[in-house]
Formats: sequence, structure tokens, C-alpha cells
Amino acid sequence: MTYTRAIGKSCKWVLDRIVRSLALARINPNVLTFIGLVINVVAAALFGYGRFFAAGLVIILAGIFDMVDGRVARATNTVSHFGGFFDSVLDRYSDLALYFGLLVYYARINREFYVVLTAVVMTGSVMVSYARARAENTIPSCKVGFMERPERIVLVIIGALFHRMAAVLWVIAVLSNITVIHRIRYTYQQTRELDRRDVKPPEPVNS
Repeated sequence: MTYTRAIGKSCKWVLDRIVRSLALARINPNVLTFIGLVINVVAAALFGYGRFFAAGLVIILAGIFDMVDGRVARATNTVSHFGGFFDSVLDRYSDLALYFGLLVYYARINREFYVVLTAVVMTGSVMVSYARARAENTIPSCKVGFMERPERIVLVIIGALFHRMAAVLWVIAVLSNITVIHRIRYTYQQTRELDRRDVKPPEPVNS
């Protein structure tokens, strides 16, 4: 067994035990989702004060709640349409809270360029989710593109723990907006195909 596989199995074992304990406690999955948001707000406050390493650790803790809420819902047979909606909405608030904390930090140290860059990252992150949600009102699925929420969170954690946040912001700013462009192009192609199917051939004219 490789080290990577061993670590993966160990993490899964721990996660399964957490899910089982929370399921036995009958904690509402929506409460877990909300707790995850609160923890991310704490991480945002740490970012605002420049305590990046501590913020990275707190985001990891918030990620645990993000991973277990859906599993607890399935384990307790409380999966609901509202739960999925609630989770998605609070995920957006969590993302924006983290970037807002970074924005406050760069404003406090008078780094105007990185204030703008963080704003670009915030916009790109929201638009990745919005592009998919809006596209899937018209086409069955729009999951194309790389820079989705899990990838962004991992990058933010890496930037926080290793003090490479400036480089991480550049990566997210570029790749998130490329992902949006990819989704626009994909949706354009799919909707053109739908439009072709909807166009009926003209009926022959009887002479």
C-alpha cells in the first residue's frame, strides 16, 4: 500500500466516524452547514488581521463541516431539496467572506493593487457558480472547467499555510475567469444544438 493510499484510507476512516457520531446525535445537516459558514467567517477575520497560517488551519476545520453535512443528511435520511439549496447559498457566503477578509488585509497595509486583484477573484468565483446555475436552466449540465470551489479552497489553504497568497490570488483570478469563458462557450455550443432541433423544416407549398 502506498503512503498516499494509506493517508486516504485513514482520512476516510476518521470522516466516517465523525459522520456516524453526528448522525447518532441527530444534528440537522443544515445546522452543520451553518456552522461551516461561521467557522469560515472566523477564518476571514484572521485574514483581515494578517494571521494567514491560523486562517488556513481554520479553513481546514470548516472544510470538515462542508464534507460531512451531505453525508450526515444521507445517513439520517434527511436529504432535501432545500438542504442542497441552503448548502449552495452558504458556500457562496463562505467564499466571499474569505476573500473579503483578504481584501480588508490588503486595504489595511495599503496594497491597492491586491485589493483590486482580490475583487477580481471574488467576481470570478461568484461567476463560476452563477454561469453553471444559469446554464443549467437551459441545458442539462454545465460542469466544464477546472476552477470550481474545491480547487479554489485548496489553493487558498495552500496560500495561507505557506504564505504564498499573492501567487494563489493570481492563479484563481486567471483560472476562474477562464472557467467562466469555457462555460459560456460550452453553453453556446449546447444551445445552438438545441436551437437546431427546435427549428422545423418548412412545409411544402402545394401548387
